[in-house]
Amino acid sequence: MNNIVLFASGSGSNAEKIMQYFKNNEHTRVAAVCSNNPNAKVLERAQKFNIPTFVFSKKQLEEGEVLNLLAPFSPNLLVLAGFLLKIPDNIIQRYPNKIINIHPALLPKYGGKGMYGTNVHKAVWDNKEPETGITIHYVNENYDEGNIIFQKSVAIQNCTSAEMIAHKVLELEHQYFSTVIEQLFKNQE
Repeated sequence: MNNIVLFASGSGSNAEKIMQYFKNNEHTRVAAVCSNNPNAKVLERAQKFNIPTFVFSKKQLEEGEVLNLLAPFSPNLLVLAGFLLKIPDNIIQRYPNKIINIHPALLPKYGGKGMYGTNVHKAVWDNKEPETGITIHYVNENYDEGNIIFQKSVAIQNCTSAEMIAHKVLELEHQYFSTVIEQLFKNQE
């Protein structure tokens, strides 16, 4: 059985799509959901699927407690779905090429520290880009610099706001994130 542990800091709509996608899968399951935000809606979403959750502080993440919490779940893949803290080196070293993130732009554009969510869409809007998209990539020690696994673009010339861009990008995230995860596991077989 492939075990996924999801990390999310907020609403968790991507996390919920992943939980739903793998709900009855005989080869892959979401084993746990982790958050650094005790008020994150993703925790409620996980409860609907009877998936264990745990909340931790930035200090617990940085000092290795989260690494210890992961062990009982035997994760094959850590999936960052709207997780805003930097993954520390101890977790990256323990799970090399087993941590992925989804970024709401076509990296390397609009990546790096502070470039997440609305910040990304506003930058894309301000620069009058003709297209944007999503990037699913491995996580390394630098924000948004890990090897790219998958990208999908969408035309945004007709968008009249950063919010419209955000909506188009979220649709792509919901459409592709789970299937890319599934393909990663198939490629390892």
